[in-house]
Amino acid sequence: MINIFGSIKRFLMISMYINFYTNTNAFMMQKNYNPQKNYNPHMMATNKALVNKDEFVPDMERRNIMNLVLLFGGVLPSVSGLALPYILFFIPRSSVGGGGGLPALTKAGDPVTFKGWIDTHNIGSRELVQGLKGDATYLIVENNNEIRNYGINAVCTHLGCVVPWNKAANKFMCPCHGSQYDETGKVVRGPAPLSLALAHITDNTGVVTFMPWTETDFRTGLNPWWK
Repeated sequence: MINIFGSIKRFLMISMYINFYTNTNAFMMQKNYNPQKNYNPHMMATNKALVNKDEFVPDMERRNIMNLVLLFGGVLPSVSGLALPYILFFIPRSSVGGGGGLPALTKAGDPVTFKGWIDTHNIGSRELVQGLKGDATYLIVENNNEIRNYGINAVCTHLGCVVPWNKAANKFMCPCHGSQYDETGKVVRGPAPLSLALAHITDNTGVVTFMPWTETDFRTGLNPWWK
């Protein structure tokens, strides 16, 4: 057990250095940018085209690294067996299960039931569960005391931070670089280039089950970039 947590600690330390280097490099690029000196129409057109590519959103490995650092960066000395459920929260899952979907899981790895969630969450609640591909995904309790029929992926489309819900502002607001999304997950402020991904929610014998969203994104009228 000691060796396991020693490996986790080393992994997180390396991850923090990677994250620090990435953010520092991005900051320096922004700091040295001069709109007049660096104007290049061809480059701007190329960058604009990149917004529509799936590759623009951080891959799963990098997202896991950043989210693990966010979760454990300040508590490495106190890592214990209690941390295991939270580590499992970020372990990738298959994109779909045998029935075409995957059950929503708590951080402890337990399936989420509709009744259990409604009984323990108030109207307007937005809390995270583990969704498709292992991504943190919001379940939303509607005014009719039912779970909304789609979940909102919490992974910021800028650099992959988990985006918290700000109740006072009625928005999802990323603490890393200031991106903002409305209550449906539609991007309303950059630098994030895309809205948060969606997943359908269905009832599988009482268990909250995620299904891939492959049709038009109702927020933009476009095909989903995450398909």
